[in-house]
Amino acid sequence: MSNFNQPQRQSAVGIVVMFADTVQKLGRAFWPILLVAFVKAKHFSWAYFAIGALAFLAMVGVIAYLKYRNFTFYIDEERDEFIVSEGIINKTKTTIQLHKIQQVNIKQSLIQRLIGVYALDVDTAGSDKKEGDIKAVSHDLALALKAKLLENNGKSTENASTIDEAEASAVSEESFLKINFISLIKVGVTSNYVRSLGLILTFFFTVMDNLRNLGQEEVWENKSVQAFVTNNSVAYTILLSVLLVVSVIFVINVGRTLVKFFDFTITKHKGSLVLFHGLINTQSTILKPEKVQIVKVSQNYFQKKLNVLEIKIRQAISSGKEDRKSVIEIPGCNAVERDGILKLLFHKLPQKGAMLTPNFRKLGFSIFLIIVLPLFGYYLVGHYGDATVFQYRHFALGYSLFFLVVLAFGFRNYRLFISQEHIIKQSGAWDVDNQIISLEKIQAITTSQLFWHKSLNIGSLTLHTAGGNVTFHLGDFKRIQEYVNLWLYEIETSDSNWM
Repeated sequence: MSNFNQPQRQSAVGIVVMFADTVQKLGRAFWPILLVAFVKAKHFSWAYFAIGALAFLAMVGVIAYLKYRNFTFYIDEERDEFIVSEGIINKTKTTIQLHKIQQVNIKQSLIQRLIGVYALDVDTAGSDKKEGDIKAVSHDLALALKAKLLENNGKSTENASTIDEAEASAVSEESFLKINFISLIKVGVTSNYVRSLGLILTFFFTVMDNLRNLGQEEVWENKSVQAFVTNNSVAYTILLSVLLVVSVIFVINVGRTLVKFFDFTITKHKGSLVLFHGLINTQSTILKPEKVQIVKVSQNYFQKKLNVLEIKIRQAISSGKEDRKSVIEIPGCNAVERDGILKLLFHKLPQKGAMLTPNFRKLGFSIFLIIVLPLFGYYLVGHYGDATVFQYRHFALGYSLFFLVVLAFGFRNYRLFISQEHIIKQSGAWDVDNQIISLEKIQAITTSQLFWHKSLNIGSLTLHTAGGNVTFHLGDFKRIQEYVNLWLYEIETSDSNWM
């Protein structure tokens, strides 16, 4: 058993990891300057390039070595604290109370895999970032440190000592769930359209802006492309562009899903879930049911036909700041596997009980905000500014019809289901989400009502948990208050202590 009472450094071979990490950070910070220097350089000299590269690598090597030398970690058992010291010029000392540790993750990037070391990061409920980020330790040391850090996390020592056994070998345990390759392909093809489109547009406009600043706009000028647009109809050009964008989105989604979730395996061990996944960067995570705050089950029309869905699990986060990277994702499971996971997390399968529906004014306000106001602005621009914009009124009509359908489906799916032990909020137009929380995990309840809604008896409800908030807008306010009084009584009289 390793002794963590005395300060110790990472593995010496970890200097390579520090080196690669420093190169990556400096490259991200200075690539615009390097691009400008390269484009505006009148003469290129391999000699100067080699000298500059050697000087850069030498500087990075010194920084990596100092990072390694100045990085130490240990556990102060008298104060029950995990202490990490780091820094080159400005030294920092991070103290983490053991009882506040929410999660300890073991990861391995491609470089770490090549040199045989592992990374370990500590996540607490009191910070919006990962703390105690250790980049290079052996597998045995990482497992032992993880078990030690989680020893006081609401569990007995005996249970904590089995964490390393669960991760080191799954021979004695049958896999609770293993996502196959085909299921990952299905998820990649049927999800994250908007996110991938946003990434493509962000990349395109960033490159265009940098080229414009460098005076190199002609890079994008292509006579063959201009000739194709001129010789073909607008409809054909738009259709081909859409197909091209959709194809790129599919490739990005499938690639991201396979790389991130490759060989996704969940093992059930001592009432907890042990998650393994990753192709290039592997990750191991312990998921304890008592720490789960919000579980979101998402499925769209195509996924329903293919019998796949996605589950996102949120544990305690800091100050109500929802960090997307801290969410545990389980992609590609079917309905039976979903029910098995929910039974383990909630000890029983959550049921949709009494239903609360929103007032029709919620749909009306959304239509006014998303459709009426933009069309009014479009009319003002065309009437008082440039009348040529009215030539594109068919696009305005298409925009209005599209968002009218989206808002109508979103309103139809917007529901709040209340059972004796669970609350389920359903929402979404295409991707229908069901957010599930247990009554015992509610920390606070907020109700709100605008003064002009009092006569209409409608208002909003917000349930606060350590994993984020769940809000339901413009429901029957009298029924909401009745449920709130019941929930507050049950919370006050409950002896549950998940913290």
